[in-house]
Amino acid sequence: MPLGIVIIAIVAVAGGTISQVLRLWLNRPARAVLPQTDLREIRDGLGQLQQAVDAIAVEVERLSEGQRFTTKLLSEQARKVVSAPPTDEHLSMQ
Repeated sequence: MPLGIVIIAIVAVAGGTISQVLRLWLNRPARAVLPQTDLREIRDGLGQLQQAVDAIAVEVERLSEGQRFTTKLLSEQARKVVSAPPTDEHLSMQ
């Protein structure tokens, strides 16, 4: 068999194989498309996540307000102690 016929046969088989693989690849079902039920579950999950984040934000704000109140009370109490005149007890110790 002449070498030219063998090369033509190899090229024809390779070309046919490549075209079949390419056709299968182009006609494959889209894998990125999610069914509507999955999308609905994802939306529901995101809604629950948003509600949880909102609830956490409210609780953090409550904690912050409590800390501000406590800090205010402690600073007022410290000012009263500093500004209070010394008692007789303090003077007799010196």
